[in-house]
Amino acid sequence: MSGRLYGVGLGPGDPELVTVKAARLIGAADVVAFHAAQHGRSVARALAAPYLRAGQVEELLVYPVTTETTDHPGGYQGAIDEFYEAAAARLAAHLDAGRDVVVLAEGDPFFYGSYMHMHKRLAHRYPTEVVPGVTSVSGAAAVVGRPLVERDEVLTVLPGTLPAEELAEWLATTDSAAVMKLGRTFSSVRDAFEMAGVLDRAIYVERATTERQRTMPLAEVDPETVPYFSLALLPSELTGPTPGPEQYDEAGPRTGEVVVVGLGPGQRSWTTPEAAAALAAADDLVGYGPYLDRVEVNPRQTRHPSDNRVEAERAAHALELARAGRRVAVVSSGDPGVFAMAAAVLEVADRPGYAGIAVRVLPGLTAAQAVASRVGAPLGHDFAVLSLSDVLKPWDVVLDRLRHAAQADLVLALYNPRSKARPHQLGEAQKILLEVRDVETVVVVGRDVGGPAEEVRVTTLGELDPETVDMRCLVLVGSSRTRVGPGGAVYTPRSY
Repeated sequence: MSGRLYGVGLGPGDPELVTVKAARLIGAADVVAFHAAQHGRSVARALAAPYLRAGQVEELLVYPVTTETTDHPGGYQGAIDEFYEAAAARLAAHLDAGRDVVVLAEGDPFFYGSYMHMHKRLAHRYPTEVVPGVTSVSGAAAVVGRPLVERDEVLTVLPGTLPAEELAEWLATTDSAAVMKLGRTFSSVRDAFEMAGVLDRAIYVERATTERQRTMPLAEVDPETVPYFSLALLPSELTGPTPGPEQYDEAGPRTGEVVVVGLGPGQRSWTTPEAAAALAAADDLVGYGPYLDRVEVNPRQTRHPSDNRVEAERAAHALELARAGRRVAVVSSGDPGVFAMAAAVLEVADRPGYAGIAVRVLPGLTAAQAVASRVGAPLGHDFAVLSLSDVLKPWDVVLDRLRHAAQADLVLALYNPRSKARPHQLGEAQKILLEVRDVETVVVVGRDVGGPAEEVRVTTLGELDPETVDMRCLVLVGSSRTRVGPGGAVYTPRSY
């Protein structure tokens, strides 16, 4: 079995920008190879030093020529090609012997990197993997704090070895550019920027992300001080110091909004990614205290807990915050549109003074769905959802609707079934149902479903004990077709 060849990118110079994978492979390799000029000092080897281990074979690949002249019959290119062939042969000997070889590369191996010359000569012969690294262009943009491109803009990467006229043509027609390989080419590169009319916004970056980094306007650089490890950036005009049309202006007016969010009935996994994203983006969280407690605390956000019976006041507070430019998330349990805050917010938003404030409603998993899922599929056919609370509608209306839904033989999902303030009402509802439903009608009582005190019971309409039900429960009353299967699953057949 042959060894495996790895081309490993080390990033632009900061040792902490070496990836976890790169560090692991360097430490595991049998052979670590790296390039250097005639002086023998390797930047790549210095970056990899913390990850090397005792006993590894190091292959120093010294260029025969960099900026010097050569008497090789093939000139500079001939000397370099001969060197690459010899270096590849040295690495192949290790690979043939079954030793894994890591070739180090500053930046990214396939971005003006010396590794690519080994890759072209060896990758078709041996198992090979390339590990990308942070490029010098990315590092330079980061240290100057200037995005390179946005939207449909074009970034052009150019070698500074191009003739000044050709380089200027590229610079004049692109949105953003990075010019590599400076050093001896610097004067020509600066001339190209000036010919293209963009020298005023060009930035010089030297040894980006290292302790020796230097940044300054390109027009102010002394050509005698420019090393090879430097580049010239031409950031997009849209990302300049003056805010562009889509840049955020801290001093400008902000447009607020209200997003009404459903957390689902219990466990965190029942909160949708869309709802979680809205919660994360909010400046303010408004809601019933216990529901807000289910949302992780973020010190950037302001929380506004309130009592359970002040929905209109809570909605008005949220809208006032949004009118002041705040992004507000109004938090509900379950689905905000089912006996929750969505209707309350929209009702208040219809009042004079709130016109133009954006309100969005994001759905959530309902308590009825959650309880039903715990026992099977009792909502498998037509069903009705009713609240037994008479806080916002008369009790005789509740009973009338309950009677008609029962006569229609619908499965019923009963919210707010029984509270301390109205302990008798579930019993009255049970009597109404027994007027038209059999005592053996299947009933499911779910309490705190998805929460730490979850309890689900399957009983019958005749055996249901209202004293065992509270406001943390949801009651499902089956139709005449709802049944309990041999395995204990409750379901309502799809046919009627």
